[in-house]
Amino acid sequence: MEIQSQFEYRGKTYKSRWVEGDPNENLDNVVLHGVHAVCFCGDKIVVVYDPKKDEWTPPGGGIEAGETWQEATIREVKEESNMKVLHMECIGYQDAWDEETGDSKKLGREARPFCIVEPYGEFISDPDDDIGEIKLIDPKDYKQYFDWGKVGDRMMERAVEMKDSIR
Repeated sequence: MEIQSQFEYRGKTYKSRWVEGDPNENLDNVVLHGVHAVCFCGDKIVVVYDPKKDEWTPPGGGIEAGETWQEATIREVKEESNMKVLHMECIGYQDAWDEETGDSKKLGREARPFCIVEPYGEFISDPDDDIGEIKLIDPKDYKQYFDWGKVGDRMMERAVEMKDSIR
């Protein structure tokens, strides 16, 4: 499935394209630069709060040099939530670019993994000092924390389907 969309971020409008598939396919001139994982701990999903940005999101962040999206997911989930990834699959990916400049100025691509996680222990702090709080929430309540429009709706729908398929 593919969804064409747009979103506002820091006062600018960006176009985006959601694709269910492997984020390494058809990269062309696009840089795979980040991940945000829908992580299930039991029947709840993990959301993290960044006080600097005043926003809740699924755990995630940048892919470091030489890292795969899978390695970045494991690292970011551990750093931001103190959770261990037990199972991981890719839901899809999102390409985004500046509305004013068009396709030639792509921001890049972010992978959107689905994970089953368990805590290593209590969350104390993020080593990068980006995350101030984590919560485990009912998946149906995610829009109270982050609303990524049609793309977010589809991402969450697929994540719940994937979780239900491995019970």
